[in-house]
Order: sequence, then structure tokens, then C-alpha cells
Amino acid sequence: MRIDIDKDVCIGAGQCALAAPKVFTQDDDGLSELLPEAEPGPMVAEAVRACPVGAIRAGGDPGLPGVR
Repeated sequence: MRIDIDKDVCIGAGQCALAAPKVFTQDDDGLSELLPEAEPGPMVAEAVRACPVGAIRAGGDPGLPGVR
């Protein structure tokens, strides 16, 4: 699964880290980033939905929101 975070759009709300803490964290500026050893799972879809500005896109699974 490919996960993209648009840091130009991210406002650092942290909803992704709350929804999928094994996949997302926040960097020193408070912006979302992927954990180095992230193992994407079903909570990634929830993180995509929870992002208030649509900064996260997940691909590879057509059932996930944000997949192009």
C-alpha cells in the first residue's frame, strides 16, 4: 500500500496519528509523517478519513478513500 502525505496541505491536526498510531507520527514541526517501520493496515483508511484537510492519500486498495 502506498501512502502519501502532502506536507504543503497538512496542518498538524494529528488525527492520523490518533487513528493509526503504528503508521503515523508527527515530526518536530507537528506535521504528519510515516513511521519508518510502519505496517499499514485497516486503520490507514480511518486516518485518511480523519484528516481534516485531506493531506493523506492511500493507494493500492481501491476500497480506501483517497485512492486514485
